[in-house]
Amino acid sequence: MPPSGSHSATNGGSHNAAASHDAAERRREILEIAAQLFAERGYRGTSIRHIAEKVGMLPGSLYYHIRSKEELFVDIHDRALNETAGRIEAAIAPFTDPWERLEAACAEMLDIQLNPASLTLPIMNNLRSVPDEITDALVRKRDEFEMIFRRLVDALPLEDGIDRSIYRILLLRLLNTADGWYREGRLTRREIAGQIVRIFRHTS
Repeated sequence: MPPSGSHSATNGGSHNAAASHDAAERRREILEIAAQLFAERGYRGTSIRHIAEKVGMLPGSLYYHIRSKEELFVDIHDRALNETAGRIEAAIAPFTDPWERLEAACAEMLDIQLNPASLTLPIMNNLRSVPDEITDALVRKRDEFEMIFRRLVDALPLEDGIDRSIYRILLLRLLNTADGWYREGRLTRREIAGQIVRIFRHTS
């Protein structure tokens, strides 16, 4: 016969597991809603009160799930970049030719940046309004993400005299601002990615 306390211990463990699961789900919901608000209103225009109202809880209760607005923004920013990095890595995996890999990365980046439901673009381009105390953490994560394009550009057979850092910066700037210049029209996003690579490759 099991000890009399074992049943209570089992129930307690199940209760704790359920509570942990509920807390994780609640935080995930908070992250999604906060990301939408940051995307719509910007960092400065989004307050803890706004987030709490949208989630449906009191501002004080929100701090049970998050430490601060700053911590929340960093978490969302990092998750957005992690998701983007994963998608790009998956897109380039089938290819071995360096130009084909670059084109696949550009096409995936355009899809992410131009997707109306994507939170990556406003999160990526929202560093000017964030406080100095979290800027370093955001820049470090961005540098980590951009290592994907550093590797892709380093593998290209470029002409001598072309600065690969400038090459990479120009390419990323073009991709990161796609929402400002892209218009639906005669070319698909994949075709535009192909044109970008041809231009950067200096071929017709």
